This record gives sequence, structure tokens and C-alpha cells, in this order.
Amino acid sequence: MSNTFWAEYKSKLMSADEAAKIIKSGDRVGYGECAYPTHEMDKALAKRKDELFGVQLMAGNVFHYLETVKADPTQEHFILNNLSFSPWDRRMQEDGLDYVIPSTLHEYPDIYRDRPVDVAFVAVRPMNDKGYFNLSTQGVKVFGELASAKQIIVEIHDKLPLAHGNDNWLHISRVNYIVEVPNSKLPMCLPESQASEIEIKIANIIVDVIEDGACLQLGVGGMPNQIGKIIAKSDVKDLGVHTELINNAYVDLFANGKITNTRKNIDKGMSLASFALGSQALYDFIDNNPSVNIACPSYTNNPWVIQQNDKVMSICNCLNIDILGQVSAESVGRKQVSGTGGLMDFHYAAYHSKGGKAILGLASARKNKATGEMESNIVPAFVPGTLVTMPASLTSYIATEYGMVNLKGRSTWERAEALVSIAHPECQDELIQVCKEANIWRKTNKR
Repeated sequence: MSNTFWAEYKSKLMSADEAAKIIKSGDRVGYGECAYPTHEMDKALAKRKDELFGVQLMAGNVFHYLETVKADPTQEHFILNNLSFSPWDRRMQEDGLDYVIPSTLHEYPDIYRDRPVDVAFVAVRPMNDKGYFNLSTQGVKVFGELASAKQIIVEIHDKLPLAHGNDNWLHISRVNYIVEVPNSKLPMCLPESQASEIEIKIANIIVDVIEDGACLQLGVGGMPNQIGKIIAKSDVKDLGVHTELINNAYVDLFANGKITNTRKNIDKGMSLASFALGSQALYDFIDNNPSVNIACPSYTNNPWVIQQNDKVMSICNCLNIDILGQVSAESVGRKQVSGTGGLMDFHYAAYHSKGGKAILGLASARKNKATGEMESNIVPAFVPGTLVTMPASLTSYIATEYGMVNLKGRSTWERAEALVSIAHPECQDELIQVCKEANIWRKTNKR
């Protein structure tokens, strides 16, 4: 390591408590991301609660209950804002302590350009001999934070996988303070999402339309994960990856040689993502693997970039769809379940990709625990307050365990008929009655 870089490193090295002293009342603080929480800085900042007021914490998919939030249930001192929602975020929201920032993922960097953070906390790998820290696999919001942050504090975590990518390096000259973390436990490993019986049925329906040479984008959850397992055992070959998230769904595909990236039109030979989240096996595969690149979401999630590849297959989950084709994947009423993420980015791009398909999967219904009755996830209208993730005009394929339909280019009565055909049988009559009342059910329909 250059003596110059080493001297600079030593001059910026300090404890988390010392580094936290630079935070002032009213500051906006970038809080890292996903599996890479900056625990030490969070704990140090929490200790300063009584000295600070109105500090805004800018987070994304928090996987633990923040110490700053625990310390200040009144929110006089710390206010948590979130670009996406994990189960832990939902718990904090239920306590009235977490607020979502509605935003589509390809615009995350622009959000920080327009509303920069004063201080960014970020977990990094130890510095290399050229004076660079690797950001590992956490690119989604971190790139935007770092590009505009007035000051940067890094936490050193030696167990982070080294991830390739042009955007994925931070030079020491841009860093203000360095905090070393002994016995690091990052990145967080999440258990593999287990598919339900219904999700397996949906996955099998979707897999039938995936062709050789397809470029995959698999979302979060049991159904996309199951699709990865099915394809890994199939005859499909020469798949490419251009995705928002690389997760456990891809592990079997990599291991079985299904992913070659040779048929991609851009970034040929490379699996591209904006972040990774999953098991240790996934992180081990990515570690120092030049065939996997982490890039800024302004590139990975830019629909114009995505659609340059042929046969883009975007496969995601959603929560509800109404009878006109509006999609909600992030809330039920005011209850936040997830963030907007990149669902619309990839759904739009896949439709415009040559030979591509944009598919959303959901269980047709869910059982009401109190009454035991089936309640349709294809709904007459959303619960008031529900966030619309995608307008009806952009919705393409919808899949349930009863089949898959394409809504694109269909009129209101055609959409109603198509959606009723894949609704749960116990819920179809009620949906038909609603469609009749809305004048979108033709007398010539079979029912």
C-alpha cells in the first residue's frame, strides 16, 4: 500500500463515537442499505440523542430495529425515512416510526442529487493498495448518496464480498472519517424464500414461456425463487441476467450452467445487478467474480437500457390487481408492505424488449383467518390509501395459479373477462357482479 494512502488512512481513522460528532441538528444522514447496515455509527448517533434535533435518517430496507429509532420514540431527535420496506421497517411503521419515500428505483440517484445528504454512512471492504474501498454488493441507493454527500463516513467490514463494477469503488480522498469494525458480521445472510404450493403452481405456468437466450429479471419472494430452481433443472439454455437484484434464485442457475450471458446485446458475458441479497453461498459466488457486476440503478433500472436486450423476462410478485389492471405491490391501504422498487422499470422495459415478456404473479386469493372465507387478490377496487405501483395502461401479463393472461391492448370488458378467468372460483361470481355494475361485463360473455 502506498505510504501516502496509508498515512491518509491513519489520519482519518477514529472511533464511531468520535465520527458521530460531525452530525448536526437538521442534518440528512444516509444510512447505508439492506444487508450492510452501519451498526456502529447507528449506535454512536443514538448516544447523541439529547444533543440533536430533527436529524433525518435516509434508509432503504432496514433489517434490524435501528438504535436511533429505539432511543427516540417521540421523533423529536431522529426521523426515519425509507426508500423501501423490509419486515423490520413494517414493525417500525406499525409503531409510527418509519416513513416511506415513494420512488421508482431507477430514479434513486436523482433523488439524492435533488435532496443530497449532509453525511453518508456506508459499509465498505478494507482499502486496497491503490487507496480504494470496495462498496461490495449494495449499490441501490448508496451510489446516489455518495455522489452528493457533503461528508462520508465509512465502516470497514472485512467479510464483505468484493463486487466488480465501474461504479463500485470509493477512493480515500473522498472519505472524511474511517471507523474500523472488529469481528464484523456483515453482510447479513437471509434464509432462502420457500415457495408455497400456490407459488409453485404459478412458477410452473410462467416457466413455460421462458425461451433459450432469455434475459432474466427475477424479483423477490418464493415464486421467483422457485422459477430459478425449475429453470435450473430444465432444458432452457444460454440465459442472460440484467436485473435489479441478484438473490438466491440465481444460485442454482449459475451452478447448472444455465447463465452464459452470450446472447445479450449489451454487457455481453456479464450478469448485471444493482445489489445482492441472500445466502452466504450467493455472496461467495459473487466475491471477486468478474462475470458479476454491480452498477448504479440509473443504469441497471433504466428502461431504455434494459430493453436493448432481446427476450427480457421480468418476473415479479404483486399484492393486488383491480379489475381494470391497476397493480399494487407495495401497500394495502396505508399499511406499507414494500417499496415501489423497480417493478415498473422492468415491466415497462420487458414489454418493449424484442421478444420480451413482463409478468406479474400473485395468488388468486387469500383465506380470511377470522371467517375462513376466500378473499380475492383480484379486487373490484383497492382499499382506500393503497399505493398504485403501476397504472393499468402499462400492465402486461398477470399470472395466478389458475393461468396467465395478457392485458396489454385489451379494452375494459376484455380485461375484466381475462382477470375473472384466473380468479379463484369462489370469488368469480362477486367479481362478475361488480363488473356488471361498472358496465364492463358484456352480455355475450359466457357468464
